[in-house]
Amino acid sequence: MDINQLSEFTGNHALLVMALIGIIIMLLAGEIQQRIGGVKAIGPVDATRMLNHENAIMIDMRNDKDYKAGHIVNAVHLPECDESSVERLEKFRKRPLIVYCRSGQRSAGICNRLRKQGFEPVYNLKGGVLAWQNANLPLSRS
Repeated sequence: MDINQLSEFTGNHALLVMALIGIIIMLLAGEIQQRIGGVKAIGPVDATRMLNHENAIMIDMRNDKDYKAGHIVNAVHLPECDESSVERLEKFRKRPLIVYCRSGQRSAGICNRLRKQGFEPVYNLKGGVLAWQNANLPLSRS
């Protein structure tokens, strides 16, 4: 493909090119925000290791219906991250927190918020509960 074809394509499909640029910017911004925020994303295997060996706490940020449909065993359910939620987490302040939602997007922002409140270390479950299920790890329905 030469430069003439590329410029012709760009001219003929300006909306597609702008959409592509917008998607790339959003992906980069999310990655930069995660790195600057200091919140590390971990996968289900690392989360399981931390649960078993580091006494980590899982924090489920999904709504009540999704939580009741299936959640990670012993997860603390906090559908909203407000002051009363932070108070409920106070007893876990010195333990690693692994926050998750459905896909890992919403929980990343909550992780940053918890870090600002002084919780350390805080991790985001990369891919959320969907990644947990894809790894064939169990969910509790109690």
